[in-house]
Amino acid sequence: QVQLVESGGGLVQPGGSLRLSCTASRSIDSSVHIGWYRQGPGNQRDLVATINRGGSMNYADFVKGRFIITRNNAKTTMYMQMNNLKPEDTAVYYCNYRAFAAFGQTFDYWGQGTQVTVSS
Repeated sequence: QVQLVESGGGLVQPGGSLRLSCTASRSIDSSVHIGWYRQGPGNQRDLVATINRGGSMNYADFVKGRFIITRNNAKTTMYMQMNNLKPEDTAVYYCNYRAFAAFGQTFDYWGQGTQVTVSS
């Protein structure tokens, strides 16, 4: 098991920046992936960015060129630098660790979420 805790959310003006952090209770790797999802009011939980097994990174089209996902060398903390934030980025952001399970299945670990609000 692993526990994930997000931090770094808050209120920011359009065009501003935030950096989210996700700290794990133990070292984790990108078994399938580690990454960030977000869920805005009345919306689905959408994939934002991932670090995949092998180290490749994927970004949703709506954040490409604005968000950057990284992790520390100890593999205990994942970050997402969010630049040029827009009102439509307002959402609860969730840390996600997708791990391999038995019989070729996967299992998702989730943090509690951190609120990001982009507003004038």
